[in-house]
Amino acid sequence: MVEAEAYDQTDPASHSFVGPTERNRVMFGPAGHVYVYFSYGVHWCVNVVTGKTGHGAAVLLRALEPMVGIELMEKRRRTRVRRDLCRGPGRLTQALGIDQRLNGSDLVGGPVGFYRLSGKAPAVEVSPRIGISKAAEVPWRFSAAGSPWVSGARRPARP
Repeated sequence: MVEAEAYDQTDPASHSFVGPTERNRVMFGPAGHVYVYFSYGVHWCVNVVTGKTGHGAAVLLRALEPMVGIELMEKRRRTRVRRDLCRGPGRLTQALGIDQRLNGSDLVGGPVGFYRLSGKAPAVEVSPRIGISKAAEVPWRFSAAGSPWVSGARRPARP
C-alpha cells in the first residue's frame, strides 16, 4: 500500500459520523474487517476497519504498487499502463476485483489479505485528504514518499 486516508466517527467526512446505518455498520464492527461501499454511483472503495468494536473508524485504501497478478489487473482495468492500474481508490478496487461481495470480510480468515514485503519501509508523507468536501484540511492522508504509484490529485510535495 502506498497511499491511504483515515476516517473516524468524530470526523464529519466519515461515513460513521452519523452513527451506525445499514450502509456503514461494518465500520462499527471489529478491526481487521473490510468496509466496501459504492462511491458517487461510479466505483467501489475499500477500507480497513481500525477502531474498537462500537467505534466507527476505518482507513480508505487509495493506491498500491502493483507487484503480482499484473496481467489480471490489466484485463480488469482494460489498460497496460501499469501506473494507472491501482492509482486511486476506484482503480484499485477494479484492478483487484473488489466489490460489495467482500464487505465485512475478515482480513485474517477471509478472501482479502495483506502481505508485507521484506525490506525497509518507505518514509511517509502526511497531507490533507482529497476527494471530499467536509474536513478536507485534516492531515489524515498518508503516502509513501516519492512513490510514483500515489494518486495524482493534490499530491504531497516531495522533501
